[in-house]
Amino acid sequence: MPPRRSLKRTASMVQVSALSRRIHGWSWQAFPIGMGTGAVYVTLAGLKDHWGSKLDTVETVFFFFNLVLFILNTTTLLLQLLLYPRQARRLVTDSAKCIYVPLMLLSFATIIIGTINYAIPRKTVGPNFIYVLFWLYVGLSVGVCFPLLMIFFNKPHDLNKFTPAWAFLIFPMMLVGVVAYNVLNVIALDEPRALGILLTAYAFQGLGFFMTMFYICIYILRVITTGFMDGAQASGAFVACGPPGFTALALIHLGEDAREIVTARQLLTPMAGEIWYVSSVLAALLLFGLAVFFFVFGALPYWYKLHRSLKEILGCWSLTFPNVGWILAISKIGDTFNIQGFYIWSLVMTIIMCATWIVLFVLTAVAFWEGKIFNSKPEDVIRDMYYADEKLQVKDIERRLSVVERSMHRINSRHERNGPDVTPHDSDGCEMMRMTTTRDSVVLPTLSLNQVPTSPSLSSDLPPPSV
Repeated sequence: MPPRRSLKRTASMVQVSALSRRIHGWSWQAFPIGMGTGAVYVTLAGLKDHWGSKLDTVETVFFFFNLVLFILNTTTLLLQLLLYPRQARRLVTDSAKCIYVPLMLLSFATIIIGTINYAIPRKTVGPNFIYVLFWLYVGLSVGVCFPLLMIFFNKPHDLNKFTPAWAFLIFPMMLVGVVAYNVLNVIALDEPRALGILLTAYAFQGLGFFMTMFYICIYILRVITTGFMDGAQASGAFVACGPPGFTALALIHLGEDAREIVTARQLLTPMAGEIWYVSSVLAALLLFGLAVFFFVFGALPYWYKLHRSLKEILGCWSLTFPNVGWILAISKIGDTFNIQGFYIWSLVMTIIMCATWIVLFVLTAVAFWEGKIFNSKPEDVIRDMYYADEKLQVKDIERRLSVVERSMHRINSRHERNGPDVTPHDSDGCEMMRMTTTRDSVVLPTLSLNQVPTSPSLSSDLPPPSV
């Protein structure tokens, strides 16, 4: 029997290309980079009404850069699925890693908003196209979030390790309201489909907000029992700003649209539209205060709890996109109550957002260049490279074992007919059988007739392929 070699020794003998290690090491955590990029042009768009439209070019550049990042991430993950299916399945079925899969939909939401802001004015696309994108986003949110929730809740989790990032499984449904009010900006409110968008927006916004608030309650309990989160989880504290911030923003905008839609269609009572709007503004103010609190609550201990390691840089992108909701709500509240100071506050927070993006993007580029992110170990790549061969070898081994079992059955039958004086190996020559595969990557030990396993197991230590 040839000696088994470890994967590390195999990796030293078989050269694994840098591109293979990158594709294998890519993950769904790459999408926050695009989401942070989208956060920049979305917050800049909120300044247009008060500081001029000279930033259109900058916003458009960030929009196309976000689009490039989205295509890069989806293409790389698709290549990973084709080349390393076991790694791709691991990222989706592992309850600790599947929470990042919905980030693709959040990035898609920023692309829809950017398309509305920059493609519609240039008449590149029309309102009907945006309407289709909206329902596509709603369908994908339901189709992706619910299966992942089943995977996540299929196993118990330690609440002492809880992080608000676990709420990512709900975020796409919560952002339906934000996407909806942007869609209603390009669709006439007197159209019948505007009412459908409005009601869908409120339903999903409520679903997403209340579910994420349950997560936030657990987050408060976690802080009470273990103290402030540290390390990679320190950045996750800012995720708690997202649900109240985005819901406050959505309620104000949807309340404005509801006032016109309900009044024009004479629904409920004559004053229903005004009551709806006032109630939305009141609820938005309450949630806005909560979002600002969570921002301060996460920012004060952040510098002391953060581990300054480039390996954890991807988690730091939580400093950007969860804060977009309440930052945009600042200027909207200023519009509602005509408070000029809110416009200055919004400008300051937008500048901080842009500066944060620059710092994070530079550090992420350095981490990528040094191979600290999106870079698998050679032995991990080799292990998944043999996946297809292993499946074929399992089938071959099972076929051989079935032959052994049939031989055993014939021997036992003959033994029962001829009596105990006849030994099986004298009549059939099958007392012991050594089974090895023709490939070097799998070797089974010697098998005796009374030790034939029902399901062969493969060693994870794979030797290098024979040349």
